[in-house]
Amino acid sequence: MAQTRGNLFILSAPSGAGKSSLINALLKNHADMKVSVSHTTRAPRPGEENGVHYHFASTDEFKALIAKDDFFEWAQVFDNYYGTSKQAIESQLDAGIDVFLDIDWQGAQQVRKIMPSVQTIFILPPSKEELEQRLNNRGQDSAEVIASRMAQAQSETSHYSEYDFVIVNDDFETALADIKIIVMAQRLTLKAQEDRHQVLLNSLLK
Repeated sequence: MAQTRGNLFILSAPSGAGKSSLINALLKNHADMKVSVSHTTRAPRPGEENGVHYHFASTDEFKALIAKDDFFEWAQVFDNYYGTSKQAIESQLDAGIDVFLDIDWQGAQQVRKIMPSVQTIFILPPSKEELEQRLNNRGQDSAEVIASRMAQAQSETSHYSEYDFVIVNDDFETALADIKIIVMAQRLTLKAQEDRHQVLLNSLLK
């Protein structure tokens, strides 16, 4: 069986919709799936490790990387910068690994221009009330920050129609199953199966 290039996926959502939890659950026990570790200028949250959750950088360091064209995509969100390394993405895809980008709609627009084949998924919360409750339950942000994120959620959600798939994260296990279906469908496309089973197809068509 031939090595098949991995698929690139984008997952976007308003803060608090459960996107990070879904990604973590999806990648558990799957060596052929990886989440891209982005660069960011925001401060680490409790429990976050440099190089594991993010590559934390100063604003000057980040801008220097932009100048060197080192990012596959980058965006400014809530006064902080986020970006994805070109080299890291391409090397993982070439190794047959499905890569997931945890980025916002601004980054998604940039990636689509470079790689139109990317599959994009937007995660919605079941309601505004539930979204606010989830943000409060984190216990990490001040009331002012939560209010700002709630105000931003409507703006972010207005871009849902730019995505290939939309999932409402009401029941966690159902939302997780929906993402898995999308991933498996991409692995079974005509192009992927031709690449993976070329020897078999040649023998069957002789």
